[in-house]
Amino acid sequence: MTPSGGIVRFDDARPIALAIAREAVTEGLDGVLIRDVLGRFCLALDDRHRELPEEAVARWRAELTERLGLYAAPNTILRASELFAAEAVFDSPRILDEPELAGHFGPGRIRTLDNTVVGEDWSHVTIPSPLESGIQTARVALYGFKGGVGRSTAAYMLGKHLADRGWCVLVVDLDLESPGSGALLLNEEAAPQYGLVDHLVEFALRNAEGLDLVERASGVSITGNGELWVAPARGRGSGNAPYAYVDKLNRVYSDAVGGALPSFADRLECAVSACGMAVAERSRQPDVILLDSRAGIHDIAAIAISRLCDLALLFGSDNSQTWQGYGDLFAAWRSSGQAEAIREKLRMVASMVPDKRRADYLGTFRDHAWTCFSVLYDDLPPGDMSGFNPSPEDTAAPHYPIPILFSLDLVGLDGAANPGWSEQTFAQAAYEEFLDTAMRLITEGLQ
Repeated sequence: MTPSGGIVRFDDARPIALAIAREAVTEGLDGVLIRDVLGRFCLALDDRHRELPEEAVARWRAELTERLGLYAAPNTILRASELFAAEAVFDSPRILDEPELAGHFGPGRIRTLDNTVVGEDWSHVTIPSPLESGIQTARVALYGFKGGVGRSTAAYMLGKHLADRGWCVLVVDLDLESPGSGALLLNEEAAPQYGLVDHLVEFALRNAEGLDLVERASGVSITGNGELWVAPARGRGSGNAPYAYVDKLNRVYSDAVGGALPSFADRLECAVSACGMAVAERSRQPDVILLDSRAGIHDIAAIAISRLCDLALLFGSDNSQTWQGYGDLFAAWRSSGQAEAIREKLRMVASMVPDKRRADYLGTFRDHAWTCFSVLYDDLPPGDMSGFNPSPEDTAAPHYPIPILFSLDLVGLDGAANPGWSEQTFAQAAYEEFLDTAMRLITEGLQ
């Protein structure tokens, strides 16, 4: 049956398709239920050794089209005899037996085949446009080449810091594979029904209207007139069907062949904008959107830094993994002609700085960062000040580190079990310079 409200979402489509496929099993037919990279279903039936009942095929085609809505593939029924290479479907090594369609439903056998794709988008650096209201909103990406550098905790601290000073802040959890800031800022029961992953899936089929995507931060107390909102990576689901987070995640990065549907980059930009507009509709336009990006050289990081933000805070520790990773990334920007466009968006953050040898550590960090960032700077002869080539000591340069101090009290901290932890002395001391500097950079960008 069709879900209440008449709109089929990703979670609803699979049970509907399985129910229709059961009819083919009872007819004694073998086939494959195929889900494409957008989550749409079609049923491939094997007529190589048996004639298909035309009346039943027409009925299944109509049912799939009508009941799946936008989650019906353009051609809902495929015949093996009409496929160029039927064995690529029916003998695919990725094909799986479906327990729900086991033999007790009938003599036939229906199996399932899922299709997913991943792309990339590092090479198109742009300045983000304001949201539709025309009110300027700062977009800040928090990114670490390696995980475990405190990026999500920093997003929590910065979001609270800005909100405590009267700003309206939205934190968007873009770490889809390992959600972080959403869980820090929201109690599970207070999460919105849908998350970023739902908008990415539904928007591909022009089906994203009316999604509940944002909620006020419930895991943090805000003082003053500011607001802190959260757009989590995953929602809590509707309860009408299982929340298939992994199945959705397998599809969000796909780009449709031939450009018939929006690219992943376009969908991600629209998702972030939709979250900002959702906050504006429920309260007021966000002053700042913090994009908690995932680690690594990945699609989301590429788009968050290259396309969605006007300030990117790059987190790292002083080790070879950090500099090799950022070096590869910067070299790619240089070779693709993006150095000039990207470099002034960037600012390095030195995470987990040891307090007892802070000065020495930051000095070494700064020198390594300058060497790494130099590939993005202009090659100038000595004494030539016409281009962009800041010295290692230039405190306003992209490479000059903003420190976050290391504290054992922050290691393995369970924020939900320790309310008010961000107000304690150890947290304030660790993040003081980072918060002040980040707020100044954001303020300057809005002027």
